[in-house]
Amino acid sequence: MLLFFILGDILGAGIYALVGEVAGEVGGAVWTAFLAALVLAVLTAVAYAELVTKYPHAGGAALFVNRAFRKRGVTFVIAFAVMASGVTSAATLARAFAGDYLHEFFDVPATLAALLFIVVVAAINFRGIVESMKANIVLTLVELSGLVIIVAVGLWALGHGNVDAGRNFEFRHGVSPFTAIFAGTTLAFYALIGFEDSANVAEETKDPRRSFPFALFAGLLIAGGIYVLVTFTASMVVPTDDLARSDGPLLEVVRRGSGLPTRAFSAIALLAIANGALINMIMASRLLYGMAEEHVMPQAFGRIHPVRRTPWVSIVFVAAVAMLLVLIGNLNDLATVTVMLLLIVFTLVNVSVLVLRRDRVPHDHFVAPRLAPILGIAISLSLLVKRVTEEDLRAFLILLILLAVAVLLWMITWLVAGRSQGET
Repeated sequence: MLLFFILGDILGAGIYALVGEVAGEVGGAVWTAFLAALVLAVLTAVAYAELVTKYPHAGGAALFVNRAFRKRGVTFVIAFAVMASGVTSAATLARAFAGDYLHEFFDVPATLAALLFIVVVAAINFRGIVESMKANIVLTLVELSGLVIIVAVGLWALGHGNVDAGRNFEFRHGVSPFTAIFAGTTLAFYALIGFEDSANVAEETKDPRRSFPFALFAGLLIAGGIYVLVTFTASMVVPTDDLARSDGPLLEVVRRGSGLPTRAFSAIALLAIANGALINMIMASRLLYGMAEEHVMPQAFGRIHPVRRTPWVSIVFVAAVAMLLVLIGNLNDLATVTVMLLLIVFTLVNVSVLVLRRDRVPHDHFVAPRLAPILGIAISLSLLVKRVTEEDLRAFLILLILLAVAVLLWMITWLVAGRSQGET
């Protein structure tokens, strides 16, 4: 069950939305960026495997960083970064939803469609966690079926000879292979995030020390293998320039590589994207609620609706910020900001592994090879620095808005907490 939870959390909307964006960075050898992103994910997963089996409690990155540094401000930054990554990811998927996949059915302005999409997902989130999780199970199966279809289309097209497999070994013109792969890895990494959420359910397992590392690494390797097959198929079926221009890259694969009805596949893609957005908005709203319960965020975010029993203030806030991001960011910008936020988180998680080596616990746990967190830190920081130095003004604007929101919420919490302590 844990394996399917992790696999379902990783597989999904990112691959449906970003193959074209990665092709624009790398060239025809799209699969190389996804393979490099898988290596980074596994290195970070090694750190999570040690920390989760050492401290099998809900809380994830914020818990680990808090244990390592014992600094309330640092814990706040990490918790907020994780929450914000959920919001930016939901906004990314709203932009993807409103692209070519939706245009197979309706010709509506993309921004309007993305905003309405956020409202609908927020309404499902407000409805309740049981309803949301039932929808998630169904939609996970749907999105997996879509990826299987793409691999089948590739095999069928390969058998009929109407493909160019050589494109999978071509890199962007005028750029070295290393530079091209490095540029595409940050975006490709977006499709592999989600494995870190499993840290919050480790304490529900009977024997985390045994079951968690296996489920974590197996889930990553299965997802990574599927992604490599999907991207290899996409590149050999669709010319690189056409792939890079498309908002619905896998739709192009179906259109050019098979006789399957494109509307049927578009419906699968839209459901996959909706599932990804739902998961991220649930995570962000519940984390915001949990931070309010721990007096790290303003207490208003802890308010529960009297009928639905959901944290309605947190849900409304998350939806409002996501809608603002939809208005100011495009698909590439929002995906990049999501990954940049998580690279900050993953860097500190890897640092925490090394810091907490001196903290002994009374039970056996997974121990990461010492080189793994060091490599994880180095690669995460390298990708982060590259994106910071190369991104355009819009991506920086999004980061500044999120930082401003974080500072504002921290100040409100600090002032209220100070007043409460004075009164009590």
